[in-house]
This record gives sequence, C-alpha cells and structure tokens, in this order.
Amino acid sequence: MERPLTMSLDSFFRPRSVVLVGASDKSAWSQLIHGNFAKMGYSGEVHLVNKRGAPAHGRDAVTSCAQLPGPADLAYIFVPTDAVAEAVADVAAAGIRNALILSSGYAETGDAGGAAQDALVAAATAGGLRFIGPNSLGFVNFTDAVPVTPIPVADGWQRGQVAIVSQSGATTQVIASFAQQQGIGLSYAIATGNEADIHTADVVAFLASDPATRVIALFAETIKDPAAFRAAAQAVRAAGKALVVLKVGRTELATKLAQAHTGSVTGDDRIFDAVCAQDGVIRVGSLEELVTTAGVLVHTGPVDGGVGIVSISGGACEIIADAAEDHGLSLPAFAPDTVAALQAVIASYGATFNPLDVTGAAIRDPSMFETMLRIIADDPAIALTACVYDVPRRLEDYVDRNSLGRIGAGLSAGKTPGLLINQALMPITPPVQALIAELGIPAAAGGLDLVVRALAAAQRLARGGRTKAAAESIDTGARPASEREALDYLEGKGVSTPPRVCAPTAGEAVAAWRTMGCPVVLKIASPAILHKSDIGGVRLDLNDEAAITAAFDEIMAAARKAHPDAPIEGCLVMAMRPKGTELFVGTARSAWGPVIAVGLGGVWIEALADTSLRLLPIDETEAEAMLGELRGSRLLDGYRGQPTADRAAIARQIKAIGDAALGLGPDLVALEVNPLLVRGPEVEALDALAVWEDR
Repeated sequence: MERPLTMSLDSFFRPRSVVLVGASDKSAWSQLIHGNFAKMGYSGEVHLVNKRGAPAHGRDAVTSCAQLPGPADLAYIFVPTDAVAEAVADVAAAGIRNALILSSGYAETGDAGGAAQDALVAAATAGGLRFIGPNSLGFVNFTDAVPVTPIPVADGWQRGQVAIVSQSGATTQVIASFAQQQGIGLSYAIATGNEADIHTADVVAFLASDPATRVIALFAETIKDPAAFRAAAQAVRAAGKALVVLKVGRTELATKLAQAHTGSVTGDDRIFDAVCAQDGVIRVGSLEELVTTAGVLVHTGPVDGGVGIVSISGGACEIIADAAEDHGLSLPAFAPDTVAALQAVIASYGATFNPLDVTGAAIRDPSMFETMLRIIADDPAIALTACVYDVPRRLEDYVDRNSLGRIGAGLSAGKTPGLLINQALMPITPPVQALIAELGIPAAAGGLDLVVRALAAAQRLARGGRTKAAAESIDTGARPASEREALDYLEGKGVSTPPRVCAPTAGEAVAAWRTMGCPVVLKIASPAILHKSDIGGVRLDLNDEAAITAAFDEIMAAARKAHPDAPIEGCLVMAMRPKGTELFVGTARSAWGPVIAVGLGGVWIEALADTSLRLLPIDETEAEAMLGELRGSRLLDGYRGQPTADRAAIARQIKAIGDAALGLGPDLVALEVNPLLVRGPEVEALDALAVWEDR
C-alpha cells in the first residue's frame, strides 16, 4: 500500500520524548534499547509501557500510552507479533504520530505475513500514525544523541556528516561499526526494515535537508518507490550533497518482452545504473567501498579537476595508475612549469609522472613531501592533492612525526585540503585520529583501490548527472502495428527512413521497383508477423522483374505456411541501401519509467549485448554519450574502410526515436529500430517494430 509522505520527519528523527512499548526487564530487546539511552546521555524523556504496568529498568511503567502525561514524539513497539495490532491502536489513540516497529513476522515471511502487514498499514493510516518497519532495528541520531535502537552503540562513538540508511538492520550495524573503525563520524544510522509505510526514499529526502548530513550512504535490497527515489536523489544533488548507494539483488527486468529484443538487454540492474548516472548517484559494489567512498566525499566534496598524487612507494604509484585507468580517475600529466619545478627538487633518478614517486630521498629529507605537494597543488589542472604514506596502526608503533607533519603542511596548501592515503585498509582509531589532526593532516583513508574509486566518484560528482522529472508518455492516438505503420509513424516524428511502398501484388511490387530506380528489398507486410527473416519473409538486393516476381511469390507462400491465419497486406518494397554500420535503438517499459537502449544492430544485439541505457527523455548530448559507451563504438570511426559516421546525426535520430516512443502512450511495451543503418552522414531506420500491451 503506497501513501505519499505529507508530514515532516523532523520530530520522528529528533524526538524530545520516546515511549518504549513492550518495556520489560525480561526482554533482551528492551534491555538493549533502554541501555542505549543511558549510554548516549539522551536528554529527552523516556516512558515505559507494558501490559501489566510492571516497573522495568528501575523505572515505573504504565499499561497504556493513554496514561502518559501527553503524546510522545515517537513510540518504539517491540511486543510479540500477535500483540502489535493492539499496540499500534493504543499508540495512535494516544495521539502519538510517529512509530518504529521492531516486531517481525510480516511480509518477510510470505503471503500471510504480507496480508498482516497490509492490515497494519491500514490501521496505522486510520489512526494518523506514520511508522518505520515492521522488522526495523530503529535508528541512532548521533548528532542529537538519540539512540532508538537495540543495536549497541559503540564506545567512543563519533559525530560526523555521514548518514547511513539500510533496509537490513544487521547490515546497518556492520556499516556503522566499520565507519567508526575508519574514523568516519556519523550523523545518523537508520534501519528501515520492511518499509511498509515510510520508505527509503522518504528517509533520503529528509536527510537531503538535514543540516548535519553531507553524505548519505545507502544499502538497498529493493527500491519500493522508484519515482520517489529519483525525486529524493535529485533533492540530495540539489542540496549539494552526495548519495552513495550499494544496491544488491541483481535481477532481470520483471516484464519480459516476448517478441522484442529490448527486454533482454535492459535488466533492472542496468536500468538502476542508468538512473544513478542521470541523477548523480554514486553506485558502489561493496560495504567497504560504500564506507570509504562516503568518508572521502564528506572530506573532498565534488572534485572539479584532476588529482595529483605523491607517493613514497613506486609500487603504489603503479597500483594507482592501473586502478585509475579501470575506474576513470583523472590523473592529468603535470604542466611544463610544474615539471620544471619538480625536477629542481626530485632526485636525479626520479621521474615526474602523476602519480609521483618521491623516491627514498624523501626519507633523508622529509621536506621534499611538503615542497612537492605545494608544487603540484599549484598546477592548473590539479584540483586535489593526495599523498600515499601509511599512518601508524597504534600510537605505540614508530611514528615519523617529521615526515607526517611535512605531509600535513603540503596537503593543507592545496586548492582543496588534500588526503593522506594508506596503502591498505586499516583501522584509524581515535588516538591515531588525534595524531593526524595534531600533525595537520586534513584527512586519511585507505586502501589504494578503494580510495581511487572514491576519488573517481568525487570527480563524477563534480560533472553531475542531469536532473529532470521522470518521463510521461503522452498518447498521441497513433498505434502502429505493422512495420510499414511503424516506419510511417517514425518518419512523421523526424526519423529518416528509405522510400517504400506496400504492394498487394507482384505486379505492384515490380511497378514500385521501377519508380524507385534502384535495387529493392521485399519484406512480408503483416501486423501479426514480427520477425520476418525467421520464416523466409525477406529478400534482398532485387533488381529485375523476374527476380522481384519470384521473390514476391516465395515470400507470400512462406508467410501463409508459417502463419496461415495471419492478415497479410502483401510485401513492403523498400529501396536497398549499401552496407554500413548497423545499430539497434529500442525502448522498453520499466518500474523506473520508459528506457531507451542503443547498441550494435542486426544479429549483434543478441550475440554481444553491447548496449548503453538511459531513462527517457534524452537530449542529443546524452544520445551521443551513449554511442561513446559502446564497446563497438570504434566501428563508427572509419573502421576497416567504412566511412566515418556522423555521430551528431546519429544522436539526432536516437533522440527522435525516444521522443516518438513517448508519443505512443503508456500502452506501448516496446518500440524497436533494428537496424538503424549508419553510413557516413547518412542515418536511416530500415526496420521498425512496435509491441503493445494487448499483443
């Protein structure tokens, strides 16, 4: 059951009073939840409710929320599943408008649990109650010291600007613990559970406007409301913040297109990649990358330019160079003035590449670190400097304070405060953090591959996505069924197509050939026969009367044999085109909205699945970028004697096809052009197919 979020979540996540429904000394949940309030020093009121009104945790309790001095800001319900409905009714009747439900046994257990969960939502709605859960381990508001959760709050917990949101409570704990281990302070850690009412998107939207949060780290198993998620992601971007997402559950698009290719090349997961690219979301592949990327971004923000790296290790330079190539991190070559300045400092056997190996000479003269970092920071192409040099694991270990202090001074001198990179992922304990701060090092993170990925994400964040509203299909009333009708429709929308005539008889096919004055192609014309080649319904390169007549008769016979009941209009006679590069352009529906795919056409769309995806609508710039993302993109650049393609012309046709698909309305399942023939500046749709809901 979907409900729009019509109220602020401020009182939910910043409650001044909390009631624990199910409080009991015998309940492990209750012990953990209540203990966290004392540990964090919560300054608000905590009330206890249980059926018997029995004291708990050394405090008095009441039997009903109605007996409280007034409505609490938030109720946490952790009673047995069969008592949840009664507890929800009691909470709502007492005028409490926000609740967390820890109790499980709902949609996660199957159909019966799903029905119970729907009933829970209905009861909450009737009582004016909004809730997170069921099956939610609650949240910690680190900024205001509000721990409404059984997850143990770590000793030495740190406030910061990274908010964690996770559908899995156990994973919330893992992410939060790892972040604190890495010295990354948190603003929130929120477990959303089953999301029967308040969704991930609602929480992300709240954090987009939260002044204490700069980066949101999201672990998602599913996205329940794609439109709301996109709106929340765009709100994060508009607020100048970052959304980093680890999404699991890589599945195929739920709706398979029985007679079209597009469904097999636009899986749910690839569509989510396109959403991330268009809405400026940073997608990562592991929990370690999620935390490291969030920690780096909270320090650097968007990096609008290249990264210059100095390293004490030549091996680390090589690892970084390879990782930068893999993950798209821009490490620009140093400008001539930068090179000259570096050569005046570096050892005679050193080189001035980026990343820069300072060599062992820096051990003898640590001032080289500071000097080189300052020189690199002045390079016009460098927006951020970084230094590879491991901090100690413990203060008891050897600490080269001179080298680290020089590195700190050099990193702080850049346009943006720089970053110290540990070669391997290691804990950054509070004592080590204090040492880093004392020595003037702006921030530290590790290991090499994770930090390279994070810095590449910071550069992508600076380039940004394209914020736009989700596409709406506007039904123009057109409903092309056959190839002829689809091509006619596309032509009317600005898509180039070859001359063609639908010929009911062989004689009319011959007459069409004579009018065109060039070799022709014959194809069976029937709205019921989608894949014509499979039944022998296509003949190519026909250029005399006898051949055209014979081909017409053979095609008609093959079609009637394969589809005896199909309506047949005759043959489509189309001007034959010289060979060129064949592309595929297709649209499909998805939970995220209409999607467009571009790839190599003909049989290669199935054989290689080399495609690029975007959500519609797109502009010509995006369409041209899609071409550049194809592994086979070089085929457009004069490969093996083919004329060099006009990519701008192709992009105009791709955009026109996408716009045409939107004009066919919501009943369109897919619109395909295969192939879109490209030969130098010429771009034409040679075949088209529309698939409808009722077909």
